Amino acid sequence: MWNRIAEWFRDRSERTQLLRSFNSAAREAFVAGIAPTLLRAKVSKGCSGYRHQFSDWLKSGFRIQAFTGCRLTKFEIVIIGETVLNDDVLVRRLVVLGFDTLEIHGDVGDYGCRWQLKDYMQLN
Repeated sequence: MWNRIAEWFRDRSERTQLLRSFNSAAREAFVAGIAPTLLRAKVSKGCSGYRHQFSDWLKSGFRIQAFTGCRLTKFEIVIIGETVLNDDVLVRRLVVLGFDTLEIHGDVGDYGCRWQLKDYMQLN
């Protein structure tokens, strides 16, 4: 039982580290002019229909919010999502850490897109 509790806390720590790392890299890319918009990731509830055997029991969504000051088109949201989903290492890390849903939203409006992460894992 204690091993399970220790594993749970280690996963929490790794999830927090991933969020901090993503947000730091996104902030630096925006400041340097590499990225046209500022992105910020946080944990969300996720989509219960996307659950898999490693899904976190409470918060399984990885939500990225794009700060643009205007409404994003579906095409722009999909481009951000595809950029994340094309990073095989990031997708695998998200799944291993209990995420099952990728959500992309803008800072204006309530439209967004979501993807089932396990569908984008490159397995042999």
